[in-house]
Amino acid sequence: MKKQANGVDAFAPFQQALTQGWDKALTSLQSIGANGAAPSFDLPKLSFSAEKLKSLQEQYVAEAGELWKAGMTPTTASSDRRFAGEAWGSNPVSSFTAAVYLLNGRTLLNMVEAVEADAKTKSRLRFAVEQWMAASSPSNSLAFNAEAQKRAIDTQGESIAKGLKNLLGDVKRGHLSMTDETAFEVGRNVATTEGAVVFENELFQLLEYKPLTAKVYERPFLLVPPCINKFYILDLQPENSLIRYAVEQGHRVFVISWRNPDESLRDTTWDQYIEDAAIKAIHLVQEIGGSKQINTLGFCVGGTILSTALAVLAARGEKPAASVTLLTTLLDFTDTGILDIFIDEAMVKFREMQMGSGGLLDGGELASTFSFLRPNDLVWNYVVGNYLKGETPPPFDLLYWNCDATNLPGPFYVWYLRNTYHENKLKVPGALTVCGEKIDLGAIDAPVYIYGSREDHIVPIGGAYASTQLLKGKKRFVMGASGHIAGVINPPAKKKRSHWIREDGKLPASQADWLTGAQEHPGSWWTDWAQWLKGHAGKQIAAPKAYGKGSAYKASEPAPGRYVKAKATTPVAA
Repeated sequence: MKKQANGVDAFAPFQQALTQGWDKALTSLQSIGANGAAPSFDLPKLSFSAEKLKSLQEQYVAEAGELWKAGMTPTTASSDRRFAGEAWGSNPVSSFTAAVYLLNGRTLLNMVEAVEADAKTKSRLRFAVEQWMAASSPSNSLAFNAEAQKRAIDTQGESIAKGLKNLLGDVKRGHLSMTDETAFEVGRNVATTEGAVVFENELFQLLEYKPLTAKVYERPFLLVPPCINKFYILDLQPENSLIRYAVEQGHRVFVISWRNPDESLRDTTWDQYIEDAAIKAIHLVQEIGGSKQINTLGFCVGGTILSTALAVLAARGEKPAASVTLLTTLLDFTDTGILDIFIDEAMVKFREMQMGSGGLLDGGELASTFSFLRPNDLVWNYVVGNYLKGETPPPFDLLYWNCDATNLPGPFYVWYLRNTYHENKLKVPGALTVCGEKIDLGAIDAPVYIYGSREDHIVPIGGAYASTQLLKGKKRFVMGASGHIAGVINPPAKKKRSHWIREDGKLPASQADWLTGAQEHPGSWWTDWAQWLKGHAGKQIAAPKAYGKGSAYKASEPAPGRYVKAKATTPVAA
């Protein structure tokens, strides 16, 4: 009994310190946004549920006490994969540090849930806490990372030398390596589907691909990829190329390859991208393919651009699309997921002042923003592997593409930011004038295949589904498993993942209601889409023997063309 009492006495000062520290932290948090606390700018006022905080305090002190009593004894493997290795469990200092870190992280996230504030403020707080947790993990420090320490000992310091070499290489490249970039080259082992450039202007090159079948469908097929990335996400390797798959299905395929903007395009607007790129490409494919109507596909921002272009053409009395496919595309920006936390009037005004009259948004800034939406997977995982452990990340075509950044013209970017993400005007008939026309997405009179990815953090599944409520043509909605890219790039031969279809064709107001009547199907959604597209492609005709058409549109260089090979340059400040 005396020994137990002494143990309790020893713990009492620690418990008192925890309680006092907790109270001071709460006082600091509750002062945020109070009058006079930050005279230079406004912060949201925070208040907390007293009942929740009391419960959290009691839980924190109890769990911290258990850790203190356990001391530096080895622990079982953590469920967090950053600390799950055997080395962490056998190193008492590292395992104790990891346990304390995880306790603090859980408590901070629970405190966010105890905040009484609007949803956007809570989302921002949650995001900030998650970023702090990811950055402050003991796994990111050689002083605490037991696995990195063991590797350094086992390799007699070679891993540390390799880590420094990797760090210097990444500094020279200007970005964190996610894959062995020396293993890939655009046109050599990615973006290799055979084709040719048949047109170019200052904004894009139009690529046409060589038929792989004796006959092709009479209606040509135009793909509009996102301009915030390079088109070859749709043509990585022959076995996972959506472009090659479409060619194999007997379509005459054309793709927009966007130019990577430099200073010469610093004044380019949204209207120019619509008129001089998307609409121009539609008319070119009509002319080269000799068909009044064509099939169209837009991916992500490419889908937003394509839909806007078709709405402009509808206002001019043109209906060129026999069908429209939208892959992970936002037209109604009500549900933009985590990206919503970055966007408010102050942020948009700042960007307008910064580059609305001219300038470039650095491609590296875009890439970093998207990476930090999943910091543990896309940032710190590589910091630990590359620098602390001295590993070279394995070759991975998708991550090579992910690191191949593109710039954006400032005026284009700020128009898109204000009118879609911030004010959500694209969905409102007549609210926007583009290329001199008041646009109405409901005027796009074509069958539409709408695809969304279930775990997409860039275009949430609810946001992708919302297009079903805007477009008036006959619609088919399909949900795929996985995220923004992996869900889309899912070839049938891999026999991976699942997709969901509602066979009764009903499209209720919400995606959740749609899902209650949907059935899961194993494997890729590509086969369902191919069958749907076939129904809108017309009859089959002899495949063309040459690229382009006559002397006006002939092959100028082989695909993938030189535009896609241009690297993002550091833009000059506006």
